[in-house]
Amino acid sequence: MTSMPDLAPAARRMAGLVAGVRDDQLTAPTPADMSLGTLLDHVNGLSLAFTWAARKEFPDALSRPPSSDASQLPPDWRTRIPEQLDALAAAWRSPDAWQGMTRAGGLDLPGQDAGHVAMNELVVHGWDVARATGRPYDAGADEIETCLLFVAPSVEQSGGKGIEGLFGPAVDVPADASPLDRLIAMTGRRPDWTAG
Repeated sequence: MTSMPDLAPAARRMAGLVAGVRDDQLTAPTPADMSLGTLLDHVNGLSLAFTWAARKEFPDALSRPPSSDASQLPPDWRTRIPEQLDALAAAWRSPDAWQGMTRAGGLDLPGQDAGHVAMNELVVHGWDVARATGRPYDAGADEIETCLLFVAPSVEQSGGKGIEGLFGPAVDVPADASPLDRLIAMTGRRPDWTAG
């Protein structure tokens, strides 16, 4: 696993998807079993939480898991979330972000693990947003590989039953499934999910 993967491509992709969400899509379902507005509020919170995890800053407001409540989305979310995603990617460019211990979502964890969780959140939730809005999603092979190397051991340890607060039970996919489809299935989503 790359010790310091670049989060910028996944963050930019997510930012573009977020900025393109229409108001009438906020109530749409997502593969993450929540409305798109609720998922965007989660992305808003995690973009702050993982930026501060990289910087080793721990404000009281982020000592708990990110919110997942569409009613909490700030009015300027289409510009605010992309700006926060840029800051997240920039924070993880520092080698110090990947060293020592940090905190995210109320959990203490090694910086290296936090960076890989952040990458996984960006890639998987980017796919969620793309699917919910009917847009294409093309993650980089290195991003997907980084996520697979992080997610696969957790799924194996759980026996594919899912991990509370992270992802649901793994979904079976064909042996020739693409790496992205394998990742999505490991996180409890159906790779063929479509809105409507």
